[in-house]
Amino acid sequence: MKSLVLAEKPSVARDIARVLNCHKNLSGAIEGSQYIVTWALGHLVTLADPEEYDQKFKEWKMSYLPMIPKKWELVVIKQTAKQYRNVKTQLFRKDVAEIIIATDAGREGELVARWILDKSGCQKPIKRLWISSVTDKAIREGFSHLKDGHQYNALYHAAKSRAEADWLVGINATRALTCRYNAQLSCGRVQTPTLAIIAQRESEIRAFHPEEYYTLTCNAGNVRWTWQNQKNGSSRSFQKSFIMNLEKSLKNQALTVTDIKKTAKKTYSPGLYDLTELQRDANKHFGFSAKETLNIMQRLYEYHKVLTYPRTDSRYIGTDIVPTIKERLKACNTGPYKQFIPQLLKTPLKTSKSFVDDKKVSDHHAIIPTEEYVQLEHMSNDERKIYDLVVRRFISVLYPAFEYEQTTLEAAAANQRFIAKGKIIFSLGWRAIYESANFAGDMYNDDDNIDETNDNSQLQTSNQPLPALKQGEKLTVNSTTVHTGKTKPPSRFTEASLLTAMENPVKYMESRDAKARKTLGETGGLGTVATRADIIEKLFHSFLIEKHGNDIQITSKGKQLLDLVPEDLKKPELTAQWEMRLSDIAKGNYKEHTFIQEIQNYTKSLIEEIRSGEGTFRHDNLTNSKCPRCGKRMLAVNGKNARLLVCQDRECGYRETIARTSNARCPNCHKKMELIKKGTEETFVCACGYKEKLSAFKARRAKEGAGVTKKDVQNYMKKQKEEPVNTAFADAFAKIKL
Repeated sequence: MKSLVLAEKPSVARDIARVLNCHKNLSGAIEGSQYIVTWALGHLVTLADPEEYDQKFKEWKMSYLPMIPKKWELVVIKQTAKQYRNVKTQLFRKDVAEIIIATDAGREGELVARWILDKSGCQKPIKRLWISSVTDKAIREGFSHLKDGHQYNALYHAAKSRAEADWLVGINATRALTCRYNAQLSCGRVQTPTLAIIAQRESEIRAFHPEEYYTLTCNAGNVRWTWQNQKNGSSRSFQKSFIMNLEKSLKNQALTVTDIKKTAKKTYSPGLYDLTELQRDANKHFGFSAKETLNIMQRLYEYHKVLTYPRTDSRYIGTDIVPTIKERLKACNTGPYKQFIPQLLKTPLKTSKSFVDDKKVSDHHAIIPTEEYVQLEHMSNDERKIYDLVVRRFISVLYPAFEYEQTTLEAAAANQRFIAKGKIIFSLGWRAIYESANFAGDMYNDDDNIDETNDNSQLQTSNQPLPALKQGEKLTVNSTTVHTGKTKPPSRFTEASLLTAMENPVKYMESRDAKARKTLGETGGLGTVATRADIIEKLFHSFLIEKHGNDIQITSKGKQLLDLVPEDLKKPELTAQWEMRLSDIAKGNYKEHTFIQEIQNYTKSLIEEIRSGEGTFRHDNLTNSKCPRCGKRMLAVNGKNARLLVCQDRECGYRETIARTSNARCPNCHKKMELIKKGTEETFVCACGYKEKLSAFKARRAKEGAGVTKKDVQNYMKKQKEEPVNTAFADAFAKIKL
């Protein structure tokens, strides 16, 4: 008898099959003497749409709501139906005695496998492979420690409950809003609070009134000093007359050094990456969206096998990983990392609770390199960037602290306080890892304790070389400078800062209930590390938010939606309550049936609230362009990277791209140009006014030699290696006898 291994994706299945010596190719599976390995393609099975329960639900009518299935139905996803049939064939083979679930080790991975088993009706015994990386070593160790599959029943019930609850609330509320206001309006328990956070920030920006402030610096004793308010420590004053009078009074005055403080300081590495932190840094340094980072991570995990499981919310590793650290370091001891890793391998490694803590490891540990030897030349440029972030962070936690001496000088003149700061670096420690990185300047802030103004004067006085001075010494003021500035409103969200807000939404809660705020913090905020990227993408795709440069702004449609949505759906507290319940279900402390009953009652109350709503929705982006399908006027919308025309009739669904942001750079200002389509001709247009037809652009680039692809270069280099160099000379020299 054989065991059937069910993986989540083909690439992982192939790796498992190779390790298990399965080499016979079947339709949608690979067979060996003991094992058969098959795979899903993500989800093969999902919850049925409303019309599967009753054909009348094909028509969107308010009178049909709420839709609450008496018995949940599963359906095979049409696009992957062939693979489902392949998997089902293997499940019911007479020589298959047990099923080994090898889908991703997490809540959603458990759901992928269990829904396939439920839909097919397979009742064979199950075991569970639970691993965090797909290296040969991890797979072998995982198969030598297989778990009883039923140990994960509670995790499956939590995953199923989440899916059913989102179906009930999301589908019913979306249909209710769409029917009530005759517009394509979608909502959900995660996306709507996220939209509300963006709207709140926009309101703060619009309500903000800038104030002019003044700062004063002076030169004395070869030191640049900054005036500081003695009461609150700020270097800003909103009283122009005060600063101007102070400047006058300092002429030909002397500063008296009143205090000299020298403090030895240490700062430690920022710690290992979880997915959200990695997505934040990738957006900040490289402009990658959260979804792009997750996709790149998935390739590095599945295809290259050089990084561990990406969908993790932990920034710690367990004590069981510590003995493998040196092997992981050896695996990535190549390229730019050769200058840092050898010295770690020579001595016993020093670990600490700052990154090794069994209690802080959830389903998966932090993202770290695997024991698989890396080949950087096989990676794309984007893959290299993400890999580089993870490896440098991994090495940095093993390096000592950054040590320096902070000197703070305090002086007095005209009954006012003046401050100057300087720094002497004793040891770069972990910061040495980032000195050679192209994003080094963004990794850390050299200026400790800088006033929030961040004005130039403050920067100049915080990081300067300081001469040896004595307390009581008098220094003549040589010059003074007054700087002016205006207070700035809060910054608009970027994808990086929005991820932070979703992860820690406590400050955006209206409720001051300490228990609710604590719950939200403990349950990981809005969404999970695995879903946040998709939520942001969905908001863009629904045209509820749009991008202006790197800034995210709410659209008119988004603002109107928030006015029409029931209050509960806009609050992060709802997700906190759900996640707490789901966590209890996963631990076996709460019944799935009880939770779903609560959600059903909540759904009924939502529909009633929407039905009795008195708001209105108005399309304020109608154009004169007619839809080629139905003839109705089209809406002008901004997608994430494109401008589109979309039919206002949701049932028609026609859309066309009229312009998209390209990677082509303007030859004048070097900014990315927009590619605009008019009829059959496409034209590049830059914000600076430059225009160039696509055909002319291609001709110019070809003339500049930019038409050479990476594949062309690889073929050329391969040819150089294969062809002998200077064969005539080589042959001649070979015949000479010395």
